[in-house]
Amino acid sequence: MPTIKLTKRALDGIRSGNAISFWYDVDLKGFGLKVMPSGIMTWIVEYRPGAGGRGISKRRVTLGKAGALTPDEARAIAKDILAKVHAGSDPAALKVEAKAAKTVAELCDLYLAEAEQGNIISKRGAPKKPSTLISDRGRILRHIKPLLGNKLVRDVSRSDIERFLRDVANGKTAVDVKTKLHGRAVVTGGKGTATRTVRLLGGLFSHAIRLGMRPDNPTHGVAKYADKQAARFLSTAELERLGAALRQAESVGISWQTKPHGPGAKHLPKNENARRSTIGPHTAAAIRLLILTGCRLREVLDLKWQHVDAERGLLQLPDSKTGAKTIVLAAPALEILMSVPRLNGCDYVIAGENAKKARSDLKRPWALVMRAAELPGVRIHDLRHTYASHGAAAGMGLTIVGRLLGHADVKTTNRYSHFDANPLKRAANAVGSALAAALEGVAPEQDNVRLIRGK
Repeated sequence: MPTIKLTKRALDGIRSGNAISFWYDVDLKGFGLKVMPSGIMTWIVEYRPGAGGRGISKRRVTLGKAGALTPDEARAIAKDILAKVHAGSDPAALKVEAKAAKTVAELCDLYLAEAEQGNIISKRGAPKKPSTLISDRGRILRHIKPLLGNKLVRDVSRSDIERFLRDVANGKTAVDVKTKLHGRAVVTGGKGTATRTVRLLGGLFSHAIRLGMRPDNPTHGVAKYADKQAARFLSTAELERLGAALRQAESVGISWQTKPHGPGAKHLPKNENARRSTIGPHTAAAIRLLILTGCRLREVLDLKWQHVDAERGLLQLPDSKTGAKTIVLAAPALEILMSVPRLNGCDYVIAGENAKKARSDLKRPWALVMRAAELPGVRIHDLRHTYASHGAAAGMGLTIVGRLLGHADVKTTNRYSHFDANPLKRAANAVGSALAAALEGVAPEQDNVRLIRGK
């Protein structure tokens, strides 16, 4: 290994090569510079702990980047470390131990910081979506930190994870708190939340392994509850009620829910027609597009006019939960889209209060329409399930339904397999017709079944 007097002038003359190289100081033994092929230079100090000697493996401590520390500053730090080594200390081992001694709460903060910079890669090979990070933050804040935050990362065991799973499932972290001026956070826990949060813990401990905080992942082998997220499908009759409620909300409006003799009743408008709420054309169009396309909420609310290919009847989304996505529009969906009023200075199809920003949600108008349609508990995402279920029931096949929805994994579409009963019905009819014909002593209909006769 080359040795030189490590000064600022010497530093300016060092060039990177095709491999990692090390330059050591001629005056202070063990003090050196690590040069990466990329040109990044890092100050280091090496030593043999304990009694020393060639039989003892060298330890290396990183001092800092050459741009952050001058040669004299790095040399002073190296001298201090070597003095501790002569006194019997092992700074490298202490540094590793300090890393491993971080708490779960600190690990969570490190994980989120990396995720926000796009350095945590999901199973699909892409950085986590902002919406996923919102869910992660909520689970960390409401479940992980209260139950495991104070434990050291290196001390968390499989039994701790199993206890955590049970506690979240049983509602130990349930809370109802005020968050903002008019905000409120209602956390209930449950088995589904417990399973999804343990999966997040698995990602957190995988990150801890990468950081050298521990050698294993305590979530591995933990039996989790089946993650059965509720899926609601609207029937034809329910869709009719939803359509009627939408038309009412667009025109005459939906009556307020008021108590004639309750607090504040005297301040209500005297005219009953003034006690109605209406929704605008953009809001109504958003709900109809969700029904007619099977899109996710954010795919509709974030949709810009530049993404609309009206000539070919397509939506070319640059990003979605599963990446870039093309949505094929049915004729009714395209008709709704073309009827949406375009506002000057607003790029978004579904305009909100701020023309420069996408609308944040549809919570209030959706609750209004659901009340009028008498469909309590139906979520906006259930419209996506409804689209898929009607497609499967129409005999399109799960592959086509999955492509219409933009599913990245066929397993996601399989939840609608019980609606895809047409092939089974045809087979059952064929077999049943043959057997019934045999019982009655008549020839079966040749269109339904072909008899295979033995020789």
